[in-house]
Amino acid sequence: MRAIHITKSGGPEVLKLQETPMPKLLQNQVLIKVKAAGINRSDVITRKNMVSYGKGTAATLIPGLEVSGQIIEVGEDVKDKKVGDNVCALIASGGYAEYVAVDSSHCLSVPDGLTLEDAAALPETVFTVWFNVFKLGNLQPGEKLLIHGGTSGIGTMGLQMGKAWGAEIFSTAGSEDKIEFLQKMNLGKAINYKKEAFEEILKDEKIDVILDMVGGDYTQKNLEILNDKGRLVYINGMKDMNVKIDLLTIMRKNLILTGSLLKPQTDVVKSEIALEVEKNIWPMLHSKDIRPIIYKSFKLEDAAEAHKLMESSDHIGKILLTMD
Repeated sequence: MRAIHITKSGGPEVLKLQETPMPKLLQNQVLIKVKAAGINRSDVITRKNMVSYGKGTAATLIPGLEVSGQIIEVGEDVKDKKVGDNVCALIASGGYAEYVAVDSSHCLSVPDGLTLEDAAALPETVFTVWFNVFKLGNLQPGEKLLIHGGTSGIGTMGLQMGKAWGAEIFSTAGSEDKIEFLQKMNLGKAINYKKEAFEEILKDEKIDVILDMVGGDYTQKNLEILNDKGRLVYINGMKDMNVKIDLLTIMRKNLILTGSLLKPQTDVVKSEIALEVEKNIWPMLHSKDIRPIIYKSFKLEDAAEAHKLMESSDHIGKILLTMD
């Protein structure tokens, strides 16, 4: 099969299309003929730090954390899936390839009304938002949710999920085009952080849950605008991982500061997330209360160009690789 390999740490140019052996199927896995794969910021981080992810070896790695496609083979212990099923799946790696083997419990059926290609935009974003906003952040209907990076793949899905859940939603973005997009989508109050200080605009809103991927000096500003017993959840620190905070703010307002990485979660945790997502979020996709926002699709061999677009942050929504 064809697959994109990270051949060494570096820029997008280290992504190379290579012939690769087919994955070996374990008893609890299904083999998916991939239709499309989602591009995620984590893929870029992995590409830049291949030595860390390769444990110091010269081995190459196939990136990619989410795919959609059709099941063409099932392991002998699999009872919940069958050959011919159209699914999307969360995977630990290997998505930039024509075939992938994945735990059957990490697969979900393609929602009604979505194309097989569009479904590739769902697993990483929906699982991440559910685990962080709804599980760790415990967002409740009627509460206020702020997502920084509102036009990212995580942002566009998270805002829709929060709204459909009954929360009042807020976001930040870095251009007027992005603000206009969020307004046209009717996704709450959007703030251009390059023109306005979000902490001033939102100082009286008493935000209950904040999902942040920026870090740096956003951290203390986030704490200051949280409601009493508010929850600040981190999934990245693109600005700076090393932050300075006033602990008195946390103690005075009884705040929770937490966060997570989805990729290293155990298979058991990912299976639990899949069940909860299927029960709580998949009906929103069936009813079209939420939908994936696809910015651009690239051919598999153009993965380097897809990474360049991801790093530019010019996109709105998800970037995909397609196998056709």
